[in-house]
Amino acid sequence: MNTPFGGLPAGQAGIDKLKAVYFIGIGGIGMSAIAKFFYEAGVKVSGYDKTATALTKELEQMGIPVHYEENPELAPQQVDLVVYTPAVPAEHRELAYYRNNGYKVVKRSDVLQLITESSFNICIAGTHGKTTITTMVAHLLRDSGFGCNAFLGGIAVNYGTNFWSSKKNVCVIEADEYDQSFLKLCPDIAIITAMDADHLDIYGTAEAMEQAFIDFSGKVRTGGILIRQFGLKRGRELKGDQQLTYSLQNESADVYADNIRMMQGGYEFDVVMGDDKIENVRLNMGGMHNVENTVAAIAAASSLEIDNDKIKASVESFRGVKRRFEYIIKNERFVFIDDYAHHPEELRALISGAKALFRQRKCTVIFQPHLYTRTKDLADGFAEVLDLADEIILLPIYPARELPVEGVRSEMILERMNSEHKNVKSNDDLMKWLKKDFIRTVNRDFGEVLITAGAGDIDMLVEPIKEVLKEI
Repeated sequence: MNTPFGGLPAGQAGIDKLKAVYFIGIGGIGMSAIAKFFYEAGVKVSGYDKTATALTKELEQMGIPVHYEENPELAPQQVDLVVYTPAVPAEHRELAYYRNNGYKVVKRSDVLQLITESSFNICIAGTHGKTTITTMVAHLLRDSGFGCNAFLGGIAVNYGTNFWSSKKNVCVIEADEYDQSFLKLCPDIAIITAMDADHLDIYGTAEAMEQAFIDFSGKVRTGGILIRQFGLKRGRELKGDQQLTYSLQNESADVYADNIRMMQGGYEFDVVMGDDKIENVRLNMGGMHNVENTVAAIAAASSLEIDNDKIKASVESFRGVKRRFEYIIKNERFVFIDDYAHHPEELRALISGAKALFRQRKCTVIFQPHLYTRTKDLADGFAEVLDLADEIILLPIYPARELPVEGVRSEMILERMNSEHKNVKSNDDLMKWLKKDFIRTVNRDFGEVLITAGAGDIDMLVEPIKEVLKEI
């Protein structure tokens, strides 16, 4: 496999002439990572976002100006490049201003393409698990001393960031299937975790989305490796001369976990890779799906010939990703987990994983549906999976980039559920319910589990909920 690890830091060949870059939607997890990249490269960076968040505040503390009013008069005129996220509507006033006045305006994916044209790239794609695996791979490379530039779709708890740079000409990138962005990347190692139906507002059909993943597999450079989950639908159609399959426990896969033991909210297991085996790997994260994610990350690290002992030590030191089976509270009486899950299969893995780790404990899930189109397309799946919980509270749909769709509300999911313990509440009513009813009925003998899940702004409720639960 061709591994051009030496040379200039990733992306320098394409950006050395840029002096000022402006970001529309700078607070997005992917956008902020690229903003940090440019800032560290000495480029003048500024941006707009709709609302202030922890990410935008971090950027401002770094010295990057951010404003929150959609106003072309506040947008800088002396910029060489304008970067926008597809989540920004086409009629956005600042975006229109730059387009109408001859500025170079590109999507986030175009910039990632530019940054990675001359680097060795490990790209992780899939409808589930890609953020966790991307962060795991980046951590394994960094912690083992191999080195990499990392563009993550979440905040690595070990480092408190979604981006870091390295003199090693290697990039670890979360490859986003939304808007077919990942088709602009050139992986040397590609991982595909899942190809379940999602983003049907973009793709139209599940088959069209699956085809995009097939096309992505065809982007792997000559001599590169495709690492794919064993048993993927249409997996045999994926392209690439050199392929590895991974699985949680299926021995027919090239790489899989064996002898899995649950331990203190995490797992210990062996990883089998043909004739090779790493024994007693310790993962300090919950959820059996994260054991499988670890298997994929180890397969990537091993393909780079990183020593098994270093891989094992790095997995044990991995502290996870913010909002990916993140323990907010974990003690004998109560467990509070926060997770980004916003697709039925992600919720299935989350709820079943929590119930397996904390048997005999009542499991209450607070879920905020994300997007009207996703709720409409997958309402039956959401209802089926949420019925796995003992009690479910639905929050109103988080619209993100969408306008309301007539007849589509959280009640659409509620009506399809079989559970007798279900309700829809506003944020204010949820907090009142937690303080008045939930705390009073918590089983203090066996303990309980509370999960918050969703990709919207439900994370803003985590700290207030934590304060309430401290009284238990």
